[in-house]
Amino acid sequence: MTPPPTADDACALAPGEGHTIWFLRNRMTVKATAASTGGAFGLVESLIAPGFSPPLHVHHREDESFYVLEGEVTMRCGDRTFRATAGSFVFLPRDVPHTFVVEGDAPARMLTLLTPGGGEGVFVDGGRNPEHDGLPPATPPDIAALKRVSEQYGAEIVGPPMAPLGSTGAAR
Repeated sequence: MTPPPTADDACALAPGEGHTIWFLRNRMTVKATAASTGGAFGLVESLIAPGFSPPLHVHHREDESFYVLEGEVTMRCGDRTFRATAGSFVFLPRDVPHTFVVEGDAPARMLTLLTPGGGEGVFVDGGRNPEHDGLPPATPPDIAALKRVSEQYGAEIVGPPMAPLGSTGAAR
């Protein structure tokens, strides 16, 4: 039987602390994992390149929530599209295909909450150590490798990335 949590199980990270990786066109800092939260959640802070969109994908084990700290992002979940700016929160339920795109010429900064935890492993195992403090260079994604690591965490790639809508795109 697992012992009950104690104050020794608490965790505090200062700004910039955590496990930092480059994943696709993101600089991600993993703040919490399933291992550090008793399985409850994973939390990742991301700096994401302008115009970047991950391929359309589905998480089968966890819901994914986003809180936009800076920038402008268009999120697609199923047949719904949401425009999210600084201070916006978006919840995307598991088993529904989704993606997002960073709009404009500036990077976006977001918090991603995966509940329950575990899905953050896609970023850790699919990422690499940063070569400098900035964003990773623009390179074509290795879709086969992305599919393999996604499958290990109960996710799948189901379509292409999303194109930016531009300033005239309206939330639907």
